[in-house]
Amino acid sequence: MHFSVLASGSTGNAFYVETEDQAILVDAGLSGKQVEALFKGINRDISKLSGILVTHEHSDHIKGLGVLARKYKLPIYANEKTWKAMEHNIGEVPLEQKFTFGMETVQSFGSLDIESFGVSHDAAEPMFYVFHHNGKKLVQITDTGYVSDRMKGIIKNADAYIFESNHDVSMLRMGRYPWNVKRRILSDVGHVSNEDAAIAMSEVAGDNTKRIYLAHLSADNNMKDLAKMSVTQTLETKGIIVGEQFSLYDTDPKTPTQLVSI
Repeated sequence: MHFSVLASGSTGNAFYVETEDQAILVDAGLSGKQVEALFKGINRDISKLSGILVTHEHSDHIKGLGVLARKYKLPIYANEKTWKAMEHNIGEVPLEQKFTFGMETVQSFGSLDIESFGVSHDAAEPMFYVFHHNGKKLVQITDTGYVSDRMKGIIKNADAYIFESNHDVSMLRMGRYPWNVKRRILSDVGHVSNEDAAIAMSEVAGDNTKRIYLAHLSADNNMKDLAKMSVTQTLETKGIIVGEQFSLYDTDPKTPTQLVSI
């Protein structure tokens, strides 16, 4: 199983996973042209996609969805509430390209089994995905206000994680956002902070875990070095030394991560 975080952040999100017989895009939160450029950056052909999975209807996850689906005749998978919430924002999509991927279900795409699970975010019915292939497990979890025990049970001991590390609490509190926006981000249906992300990582990382990508960093309330330092320090208080059990990796809103395999 190969994967790349094509783009991650408050300005747009896209994630790519492939096996020998499948190629899946999760979210298309940038313009169609930007997503096409990201695919060229990892030397992959967007027309070869098996489908696009949607996590939720916020614009930083669906901005280029309709354009790409129509241009390349790609199937789209989302749960029913997300379909209803996003349909007026993505334009007309032919019925034969619209598929339902229910919450807390598993769908098989050839050799790739994809498991959906709910998160806590202020969207219609937000959900993220666990990818299973040949005994390997890859987890994508962002856009959640907290990581519940139920989520931890589902995502435990993955080989790799794309894990939200959205904001530094002090930067957010001192920053320029109006208080209602700050309150939303800090709430149980907002986004996970660096420290809370690290605490959750310490509880789900297992013997199989080798790579954790810090994702969906706020452009205004976080920095790559700060996120990595905060997560590293918090993990150390839990007895986990970064670089021994697993390594931390950055993601970027404009540049894809290297295509790697697990």
